[in-house]
This record gives sequence, structure tokens and C-alpha cells, in this order.
Amino acid sequence: MKDEREEIAGQAEDIEKETVEAVETELGELNEKIKALEEENAALKDQMLRQQAETINYRKRLSREKEEAVNFANTSLISDLLQFIDNLDRAIAAGRDADVKALCEGVELIRNQLLTTLEKNWGLEKIDPAGQEFNPDEHEACMAVEDPDVETETVKQTLQTGYKLHSRVIRPAKVQIAKPQS
Repeated sequence: MKDEREEIAGQAEDIEKETVEAVETELGELNEKIKALEEENAALKDQMLRQQAETINYRKRLSREKEEAVNFANTSLISDLLQFIDNLDRAIAAGRDADVKALCEGVELIRNQLLTTLEKNWGLEKIDPAGQEFNPDEHEACMAVEDPDVETETVKQTLQTGYKLHSRVIRPAKVQIAKPQS
């Protein structure tokens, strides 16, 4: 019986050693996995922080570029207008020594050149609706008179020219309209 007990105790010791060894081996493997996961986690955190920094820098760069674009968007327009300022300066200088008719003709020429440049280079369109049917999208009625000769509201006279920029009304034409008699 003593031998049996010793044998059982020996077997228990062997089982305990095997169990301890298996647990230690498994614990070592788990520690290695934890270490690998911690390294992967640190790498992912670093990657995320870099991505966030890139996004912030991208937004800042976009904001700077947008601000610059807004600040200098009209550079070409201003450059086109400078020639007319020069011409007006010349007209003023010439007007001091010239007659009024010649001065008016020169200023009218400058005005026509300016309108031509704005139409050709910048998409400006005149709205001069005299004789056309009244259109509240493009015309602003300032005065109205009854006229037995018209069937619908018609622009009788343009008081102030209107303008469109790329087909969008930026200033409606101020007009006098003729209304049918009631």
C-alpha cells in the first residue's frame, strides 16, 4: 500500500510538473502574443497620428490656397481695367486743353472699349430691353404709363442699363413700362 501511495504520489508529481511546464509554455506564448499585439498597437497608433497630422496639414494648406485664390481671383480683371484708367488719365489731361466735344468723344471711346473688354473677356452682357415685353427677372419697373397700343406690359424706355454676368443678372435694367389700358 505504501508502494502504491508512493507510486500515486510520483504520478501526481509528474502530472503536476507536466501541468506546470504546459502552463509555463502557454504563458510564454501568451506573453509573446501580448508583446506582438502591443507593438502592433503602437505602430497603428503612430500611423493614426501621422494620418491625423497629414489631414490637419492638408486642411491648412487648402485653407491657405483658398484664401490666396480669393485674394488674387480678380488679378486678371484688374489688369484689364488698368488700361482704361490710363486712357481716362490721358483724356483728363487732354480735356484741359481740348474742346468739350472732343473730350466727350474720347471718353465715349474709352467706355466702349471697356464694355467690349468686359463682354469679351469676362462674360458681361448688357440688358437694354427697350420695346421688349416686361420681364421681372431682368427688369425693374420704376414707372408705368397706360398705353392703348400695347397688349401686354412692355418696356417703353430704359432708364438704367442692366447687366448679366455669365447669364446671371447682376443688376436689373431700370425701366419705364407701358401697360394696356384697363
